[in-house]
Amino acid sequence: MHWITDAKYIEGYKLKLRFEDNKYKLVDLQSYLDGKIFKPLKDIAYFKTVTLNKDIDTIVWPNNADFSPDFLYKIGQTIKN
Repeated sequence: MHWITDAKYIEGYKLKLRFEDNKYKLVDLQSYLDGKIFKPLKDIAYFKTVTLNKDIDTIVWPNNADFSPDFLYKIGQTIKN
């Protein structure tokens, strides 16, 4: 099981995430914003409000939308720091 230790907004729907194994992944969530809970995230200004919730070890938004760290690890492209 993976968890996120740092998150940074990059551009569009892309985030740079650091995981517990110190791997950095570039995650593009644009094609994963389906459903009622993710609809507000389609607004880039709202998407940028992403934060890291250390209690659940993943990224979250003010409306409590989140993604599984394992899912994010899987879809992310490994990048250098």
